Amino acid sequence: MPDKARQAVVLVVDDTPDTLALLHDALVESGYVVLVADNGKQALNISREVLPDIILLDALMPEMDGFEVCRQLKQDLVTRHIPVIFMTGLTESEHVVAGFSAGGIDYVTKPLSPIEVIARLSSHLKNARMMNQTQGALDVFGQAAIAVLPESGRIVWQTPLARQLIDKYLNDHDASANGTPHRLQQWIQQLGGSDETFRLRSLMIQHPTGRLIFNPADLRSEEQWLILVREESEVAQIEALRAIFALTRREAQVLHWVIMGKTDRSIGEILGTSPRTVNKHMEHVFTKLGVETRTAAASLAVNKLHSLSGGQRPGVE
Repeated sequence: MPDKARQAVVLVVDDTPDTLALLHDALVESGYVVLVADNGKQALNISREVLPDIILLDALMPEMDGFEVCRQLKQDLVTRHIPVIFMTGLTESEHVVAGFSAGGIDYVTKPLSPIEVIARLSSHLKNARMMNQTQGALDVFGQAAIAVLPESGRIVWQTPLARQLIDKYLNDHDASANGTPHRLQQWIQQLGGSDETFRLRSLMIQHPTGRLIFNPADLRSEEQWLILVREESEVAQIEALRAIFALTRREAQVLHWVIMGKTDRSIGEILGTSPRTVNKHMEHVFTKLGVETRTAAASLAVNKLHSLSGGQRPGVE
C-alpha cells in the first residue's frame, strides 16, 4: 500500500466504463489517488496538467490508440519520465513489442486481475521513485547523468547539464528513431551483452574542444540504467576546480596550468599577466587547499578530479 503521507497518483486510461470502475475502486481501496480518462486526447491533457506518478493505459482505443498516446508522452520532456503500463487483451508478440517500443515498461492482460495490477504498480512505483530521488540529487549537485532503458538504449531522463553536453558533442542528425544518438545507443546495447569486461568500459566522444565520456554508474536494475557523463577539456577542468575548492576563476586558471606543469612565467604569458601576479594567486590557492607547495597543490587537485570522475579509464569507441 502506498505511503499515506505521499499517496501515489495513478491515471487509468480505458474506453470501457466497466474497466475504469473496476480499477478505480480497487486502487482507491488500496490507498491510491485515481484519475480516469476514456480516450487518448484526454489522457494526454491530464498527464501534462497533473503529472501522475504512473499510467495504466489501454492499448486499443478508438481515434488514438494507447501506443500513440505513449509515444507522445515519451516525446514530451514534461511527461517522458512517467512509467506506463499497458493493459491489453492481446498477447501476440508483435503487440507486446509495440508496447515496449512505444515506451511502456510493462503490460497486464485482460481480463484484469486487480491484485496483479496493484502488485505491478507497487513495484514500478518504487523503482520510479528511487530514480526520481536520484535525479533530484544529481540536479542539485549539478551532476551530468542520464537514465536509459537497457534494451533500446532510449534516454528516459537526463539532468540539465547532461542534456547540454550531449547537444554539444552529439549532433541531432546522429539521433536514432527513439531520439538517442546512434553511437550512444550502440554502446548502451553492448553494455547488456554477455561480455562482462565491456561493462567496465566507458564511451568517449572526441571533439575539437575536448571529449565527452560516458561511465556506467548503476546497471543493476532491469528497468533503467544510470550513466554518468563528464566533459574533459580545459574549460571544464577550470570550472571543476572552481567548484571543488571555491576558487576564483583566475585562481582556478592558474591551478590548472600548474597541474599541466607550467612555470609562473609561462602561466603569466598564457594569461596575459606577470609572474608576480601568478605567484600571488598561487598563495591564495595554497591557503584554500591547505597545502604549502605547488607539487602538493597539483597532486591534491588531480586526485580530487580523478575521484569525482569515478577513477575510470575510458575506452575508445
